[in-house]
Amino acid sequence: MEIKHLRAFVTLAQELHFGRAAQQLSIVQPALSMQIKLLEEELGVRLFERSRHSVALTEVGLIFLPEARATLHQAAHAADVARASGRGEIGRVRLGFVSSVLPELLPTLIRSLHQQFPRIELELKDMPGPDQTAALKNGQLDFGLMRLPAVAPGIQTLEVLRETFIVALHGDHPLAVCGTLHPTALANVPVFVLGRRYAPGFYDGLMHAVSTHGAQLEIASELGEFTTMLALVSAGLGVGLLPARAGRALPANVMSKPLELGDYRATTGLAWVDLDSPVKNTVFNLVNELLADPAAERFR
Repeated sequence: MEIKHLRAFVTLAQELHFGRAAQQLSIVQPALSMQIKLLEEELGVRLFERSRHSVALTEVGLIFLPEARATLHQAAHAADVARASGRGEIGRVRLGFVSSVLPELLPTLIRSLHQQFPRIELELKDMPGPDQTAALKNGQLDFGLMRLPAVAPGIQTLEVLRETFIVALHGDHPLAVCGTLHPTALANVPVFVLGRRYAPGFYDGLMHAVSTHGAQLEIASELGEFTTMLALVSAGLGVGLLPARAGRALPANVMSKPLELGDYRATTGLAWVDLDSPVKNTVFNLVNELLADPAAERFR
């Protein structure tokens, strides 16, 4: 049973006139008659009662009509899905992310993707950078949003965010009265930082920047989440060093001060292994568009 035979049947059932149905199908009338004949022979039933002056559906034809329409609809849907998939407009993308991108960067990407490509399903996984790297390599992730630098063989990265640093401190802390803080102001102060095992490049870069400004930190604890860091700061157990956007949602009794580190910035990047499918290319191109469009809500 061919789709064209079903289409011929449905069109003739609508028109009940061979000439008009053939014209609508852009075929000649004998070709339409042959298609109906072949369909009836294959099914072993009569679908139409024909006379010199009229065409009417048989009882079998009336029952078969909604099924034929449903089949044509499903065939059209399948063709649409295939074409959309080939254009990268439909599919599933697995994206890993570090929690510090939740306030702004990740919602911007999700919103833009949903508006432009609503049939792309985004599967989100909150995980540290090293875990993202492993998942990218073994095919469990398509993209990752992680702290840079992330030096790993086979992993490609695109910088999407640059941030200054802040010091998060309790409102009653002696440094709360200061403006911008120099790293040397943190001498003998318990400091919380993002742990090296969660973001080695980020940690090494921050420690190097602090040391070049003549300071040596008293590390109270290396943590895996900035939210945990802020909870400890809120309890008055020390101060936290974190990128500016990661500190946009501070606890009520915590404030932030800019940290003077010259030109040094925390960087976040999009990471991937390859762009081997249309839907991956769609997501990658969308990120590039967001970075390039000054009128859009930018990552940077």
